[in-house]
Amino acid sequence: MRIGDLAAAAGLTAKTIRFYEQAGLVPAPPRTPGGYRDLPEQTAARLAFIRDAQGAGLTLAEIRSILALRDGGQAPCAHVTELIDQRLLDIEPRLAELTKTREALRGLAQRAAVTDPDTCTGDDICTTLAAPGARPAV
Repeated sequence: MRIGDLAAAAGLTAKTIRFYEQAGLVPAPPRTPGGYRDLPEQTAARLAFIRDAQGAGLTLAEIRSILALRDGGQAPCAHVTELIDQRLLDIEPRLAELTKTREALRGLAQRAAVTDPDTCTGDDICTTLAAPGARPAV
């Protein structure tokens, strides 16, 4: 299968498929006598797996490690479980930080909603963002 046909079927660009090949995610395919890549049809399933794994938040290096296990004849299930568990551990602090940021932004949005632009003069750059009563000592 030519790379353009595979790209269209997989919903990717040919450039992305070439990148995956260079990154070791897709094996280098044989070439036609004219020099074109002749990708096996099972490459479509591999590309779908890569897309799904990225959607789950796995890095290309992690995906490569899963594919290496499978290509080596091993079931990668235990490894995938470890990666998922680690990803969950990584996400928890990020979620807490995002929740804190959301609350701060909600407070700023409330302050911005009642701020009169005509009162935004003087030394403050932006009264909405300046913490109330927090002025640097000069």
